Amino acid sequence: MGDDRVEYKYSYILDHLNTFVTFRTFIMTIEIKLRKGEPIDRAIRRLKKRLDREGVIRDVRAKRYFEKPSDKKRVARKVAAFSQMLRTRYEKM
Repeated sequence: MGDDRVEYKYSYILDHLNTFVTFRTFIMTIEIKLRKGEPIDRAIRRLKKRLDREGVIRDVRAKRYFEKPSDKKRVARKVAAFSQMLRTRYEKM
């Protein structure tokens, strides 16, 4: 009986994750198999690591609001200038 409850909680979390990761017509499902005797906290941690590794959370946050192309270019130029500044700073060392 205890295993059924764990599976229910696990599927409940995944159902909510699927709704969180849903974009207009694109649905990405990520599954984590719950190991025998594994606490749900550890499974959630593995799920979070996989989400982070695959860049799902970053994509969701980026697509939450519309960003104008000119704003994207401005941010890209700012990041490039910063990384160039770091590159020149550490080349001198």
